Amino acid sequence: MNRLSISALVLVIGAAFCGSATAQELTGTLKKIKDSGAITVGHRDASIPFSYLDDKQQPIGYAVDLCLKIVDAVKAELKMPALKVNFQLVTSANRIPLMANGTIDLECGSTTNNLDRQKQVSFTMTHFVTANRWVSKKSSNIKSLDDLKGKTIVSTSGTTNIKQMTEINAAKNMGMNIIAANGHPEAFQMVETGRAVAFPMDDILLFSLVAQSNSPGDYVISADATSVEPYGIMLRRDDPAYKKVVDAAMTSIFKSGQITPIYEKWFQKAIPPKGVNLNLPMSAQFRKIVANPTDSGDPAAY
Repeated sequence: MNRLSISALVLVIGAAFCGSATAQELTGTLKKIKDSGAITVGHRDASIPFSYLDDKQQPIGYAVDLCLKIVDAVKAELKMPALKVNFQLVTSANRIPLMANGTIDLECGSTTNNLDRQKQVSFTMTHFVTANRWVSKKSSNIKSLDDLKGKTIVSTSGTTNIKQMTEINAAKNMGMNIIAANGHPEAFQMVETGRAVAFPMDDILLFSLVAQSNSPGDYVISADATSVEPYGIMLRRDDPAYKKVVDAAMTSIFKSGQITPIYEKWFQKAIPPKGVNLNLPMSAQFRKIVANPTDSGDPAAY
């Protein structure tokens, strides 16, 4: 073997070794995605306009669009342009367990980032700020929290909203009967049919449900808010390499201005399947986050 051949062999072996070392350096979710050749995105079926199914039963929405941008960043990081994207339907009740056990790699919905949940999962940069309010029929004449004393209310199972109302009920000895619904549409239907007088939930979701109802003028959303709710895309905990990629992608979406047309598409234009326009300009709170992205779960940060 001549000197040139030996040099070439050394280069080939060196390249193979470096490639192997790079592969070995991958850990956590990035390794899982690389090894499987696929990334699994969790989505909701009725969290309009964040994450829901269109008339062809395909996941769409504001959070889904953001997740697909993150997926592009993961493809670039792993140098896998053909990476397969799988969608997995999740609910309020099972979204955290499915993230924790590795079933999904991103959760794209209307999930509140708070300090309690950060003990189980992680979140990337906040992509929306809402508040916990309640919807009721105008005819019920529910003006304040005190008006809910002794009444039957409903909220969605597995949400921060039902947890908070349960705590308020006990702390203030309000005697409310709190029903847990399987989803937001079911909870709203209970108010619609008179089985509950109020449905506490994130106000943006309530505005969406009212806008799509048969008689939007029949309902009122409370002026009072019981909490601030920052939404974030969920990731697994203790996975700094993956979080770094996802955080960088979200920060780039904000800083580059890409967030503006994405936001306008879902909150200021007609959206499928019914062509409802929520007419909701970007709030001052969210503009602050766009300028200075944060993944804080502390309501005081907002």
